[in-house]
Amino acid sequence: MRVAIPVFSGVEELDAVGPFEVFGLARQAGLPIEVALVTHVAGGRVRGFHGMEFGGLAPFASGDNFDVIVVPGGAWLSGEKEGVRLAMAEGVLPELLRLQFERGAVVASVCTGAFLLESAGLLSGVRATTHHLAWEELREKGVEVSTERVVDAGRILTAGGITSGLDLSLHLIEKFFGEGERIAAMLEYPWPGKQ
Repeated sequence: MRVAIPVFSGVEELDAVGPFEVFGLARQAGLPIEVALVTHVAGGRVRGFHGMEFGGLAPFASGDNFDVIVVPGGAWLSGEKEGVRLAMAEGVLPELLRLQFERGAVVASVCTGAFLLESAGLLSGVRATTHHLAWEELREKGVEVSTERVVDAGRILTAGGITSGLDLSLHLIEKFFGEGERIAAMLEYPWPGKQ
């Protein structure tokens, strides 16, 4: 299973690094998973919301084919045109997500990454969640908002705020391999069980 985690300027670091760690550990534990941090940003370097520098990132382009895309959030609650809001305004990342979905990828989001899925047209008629402080704004976009930590709508999955990216990643490992509980134990993370 090829997993991509697209990062962008202003990304919430844990939204990206948490799932990267979970999938990386699952690969080390013998599951057939490849995981990569990717970016649509020229030069392959971005700075996260809290200042972490991501460098040497693989390009995320229209010709790519991944099995799973996990989209982090970032900077939404600042209200500024940065992070997710900037990526939405640029339009490149939402279009790449739409293309990946049309090619059969499972597309998931962590925290306010849900707004990038909405911008890509992927949340129409889909129940979803995001950071609890952004639920109302997601509702205003016509999305049926759930208060669940992870919402699995088949090929579209969404998770609540920040640390729920760990639950989402474990849920995906359970969904595809039935190994979520084993990987959670290796992480010393409480097994959230099947969502």
